[in-house]
Amino acid sequence: MFAEVPQNIVLLAVGAFLLGWVLASISARMGPGFGARKRDPRDDRIRSLEAEYRIAQSNLAALREKFGQLEKELQVANDEIGKRDNVITHQQSRVSQLKHDLSESVRKTRELRIELSERATECIHSEAKQRDLETELSIAQASTDLIATGVLDYSFADETDDSEIANENMAAPPARGKAVT
Repeated sequence: MFAEVPQNIVLLAVGAFLLGWVLASISARMGPGFGARKRDPRDDRIRSLEAEYRIAQSNLAALREKFGQLEKELQVANDEIGKRDNVITHQQSRVSQLKHDLSESVRKTRELRIELSERATECIHSEAKQRDLETELSIAQASTDLIATGVLDYSFADETDDSEIANENMAAPPARGKAVT
């Protein structure tokens, strides 16, 4: 069948088809552009306000959720602050008690040091007195031993020469064999 149709007609049909297609595509592209120009600007404003309202609604929901979470966190933080305040108060009272105990122990230590130094002084004085007494006792014992041995004679001889008594005392040995100090 194509063989009988002249070639001009076929070319003419194909050209008409292409021209129709080009014109249809041009009118389709220009069609919505003209419709947008004829639209009412209030409709655009309404649509933009509706979009902003939906955005604000979603933001409000998100903010309410965040606000609820922040309130919970605030309550938890207040509870923790209260607990820490209690702990700090307890620790401060304990510190003040320890300071008081420390000052009392320092005061008692000072009193004990004073008492210890007084006792040490008394001990030194008593040791000195004891040495003095031991010295006096040894002197008294030595003089008693000398009197007992007859080296010392306190009898009053009428006109005896001291040199003769000294010679006699030197010649006589001690009775008990003790050395004279």
